[in-house]
Amino acid sequence: MQVGWLEQRLADVRDEPDWLSARELERMAQLRIPKRRDDWRLGRWTAKNATAAYLHLPHDRATLRTIEIHPANSGAPAVFLANQPAPVSISLSHRAGRAICAIAPAGRKLGCDLEFVEPRSEAFLADYFTARELELIAQAGDARLRVIALLWSAKESTLKALQEGLRIDPRSIEVSFADCSDISGGSRASSPDFCSSANWQPLRSRYQAHEFHGCWQFANEFVRTVVSGHTSPAPVLLTIPVSR
Repeated sequence: MQVGWLEQRLADVRDEPDWLSARELERMAQLRIPKRRDDWRLGRWTAKNATAAYLHLPHDRATLRTIEIHPANSGAPAVFLANQPAPVSISLSHRAGRAICAIAPAGRKLGCDLEFVEPRSEAFLADYFTARELELIAQAGDARLRVIALLWSAKESTLKALQEGLRIDPRSIEVSFADCSDISGGSRASSPDFCSSANWQPLRSRYQAHEFHGCWQFANEFVRTVVSGHTSPAPVLLTIPVSR
């Protein structure tokens, strides 16, 4: 089975909490800050529906209650189905009222990220990007902000796949693009079209001996990235019923 993905917005989340388990209701009651509670609900809704779609389960409220998301020892999200580990790996990301969930077979190293294209400081660039990545940013022209968002998103996805978060220096991760022979030496004409591409495009990332294969795409001013420890086709968009 290949990697699947699902993106949802806060408006998509069912208002009644009858799709949450008793333990999840207790957890939600502890979240006093509205934004944090909304992000938590959105993430759970997206992950539960992605799991149901990937495993071909019903999307009714009773089934969704049996799907629970708990943090593993690493802090990464782990899926349980009827109190047993589900045969899937997932990764979650929230940004500006949206959430994305990537899902794959259990044991797969997997990471996803959703970023908004926005200005970043020079200090941010110096702290998080390698010399080769900075060269790519310098060559990006009108696509500069998009390239920055894309590189950062790919690093975030890789950090999630490694299950290390920012305990790893992001500059120790190198991001490249499959249709560029070399980040520093490839001509701009042979580079991906960062301005207009809405289709999934390939990327690679490397941390020490770990190599990840992934994809990226833009949706308006958002960039999505998904990386995996296995070579696979572009992620498949999962579908769920529109009724709530």
